[in-house]
Amino acid sequence: MKRNHYFAIILVAAAIILHSCNTGQNKESDSGKKSVAIEAASLNVDLAKSFLFWKGEMLGLYSHEGIINISEAELTVSDGAVASGSFTVDMSSITPTDEAYSVEEGRTKERLVQHLSSPDFFDVENHPVSTFTIKKVDGSSITGDLTIRGITHEETVRNVQISKESDESYKITGELTFDRTKYDVKFQMTLQDMVLSDDIQLKIELIAS
Repeated sequence: MKRNHYFAIILVAAAIILHSCNTGQNKESDSGKKSVAIEAASLNVDLAKSFLFWKGEMLGLYSHEGIINISEAELTVSDGAVASGSFTVDMSSITPTDEAYSVEEGRTKERLVQHLSSPDFFDVENHPVSTFTIKKVDGSSITGDLTIRGITHEETVRNVQISKESDESYKITGELTFDRTKYDVKFQMTLQDMVLSDDIQLKIELIAS
């Protein structure tokens, strides 16, 4: 594959997120919606409406962002807090949503997806999924094991919030920033890799009932 100035984004499966007020009272969130307590239950995650949003930067030039599908998810809560859970991301569903492309220069969304799926980055053919499994919950943070390309590290999802989406569903959101190089997601040539930010920003948005 021709290597160019595409910015390499790492997509990962990130975290199932749930948080509730320990006092049992609503608390105003940064988005203007109120956090809500959820009774003990196994929640059903609506995979058609739940996504992982990603963003990465090519230093001093531009950024790319997009979504990736969640293919499996399970979540159990007890006493208004997460008891267990995990989620799987379909790495073949990488979809850019930004407009930082130039057909004249050979930079297209299709070429970016091809590049991100290559052995330099996600190696989707050999590692078709990434996963996150919850280990512990501490207030508005959830820590768990993130696995990409068969490599596992502990990561933390922060700013977890829950809001009412409808009478029967909740929106659960959180943010995760991680170092892509820990998962061997990088150019093999050092000079090319140096222009890419090591930090990848993720936002998890789940709809569950």
